[in-house]
Amino acid sequence: MKTNRYRLLDELRGLTLVSMLVYHGCWDLVYMFHVKAPWYESRGAFYWQQSICWTFIFISGFCWHFGKNKLRHAMKIFLGGAVITFATLLFMPADRVVFGILTFLGSAAFIVILLNNILKYIKPSLGFPISLLLFGLTKQVNAGYLGTGFIKIAKVPDFFYRNLATAFLGFPGGGFYSTDYFSIFPWLFLYIAGYYCYLWMEETDRLKRLDTSIFSPLCFPGRYSFWIYMAHQPVLYLLLSIWFYLFPAGGR
Repeated sequence: MKTNRYRLLDELRGLTLVSMLVYHGCWDLVYMFHVKAPWYESRGAFYWQQSICWTFIFISGFCWHFGKNKLRHAMKIFLGGAVITFATLLFMPADRVVFGILTFLGSAAFIVILLNNILKYIKPSLGFPISLLLFGLTKQVNAGYLGTGFIKIAKVPDFFYRNLATAFLGFPGGGFYSTDYFSIFPWLFLYIAGYYCYLWMEETDRLKRLDTSIFSPLCFPGRYSFWIYMAHQPVLYLLLSIWFYLFPAGGR
């Protein structure tokens, strides 16, 4: 990825980033500028949000294999999450981000570094479906049960849900709140599914299929997704503030 990048992968990440920018712009309009948009709380908007985070996490797991200094990369992502947490706690505590997406991605990269010597000995054809199965089984662990969607398999004992440390793992205690929350479980399993998807494509000589282009302008945001993510909310807020200063009644 440092010299010969997979263009299709950059474009997919760029497309997901653009989708995220639009989604977060809508969030700002609804919750910070009080624009009425009932559709934003609909099931369709929820699926939109899920499509963004699922894609980002899966691609991040896929891309874990790229780059020589994986530890430095993990630290950069984790520290980016720490900066966002600190900034939101300081300037907008009511909309704070605790254990957000960057904190998770940095943590997941650390965990896979530690587990790589074990994970790489599991065949991708086995590791990939098992990871997806575990993701499905633990998808609702934040809500207190094993299962996904409306399927409840078993209730998780209440003693798991205690404090900030358990919230980091996926068991938020009473009073925990974050506007962007991605715990280790269940999301680590989706990240590892991406990890195994890369190994499967490498094993079956399919990686070269990613060296193609469908819409090249998306490559730029895909390549610089971290820095764009770090800057996007202040820029969106500034632009929307200017808009509503110039047009006070616009959109409300």
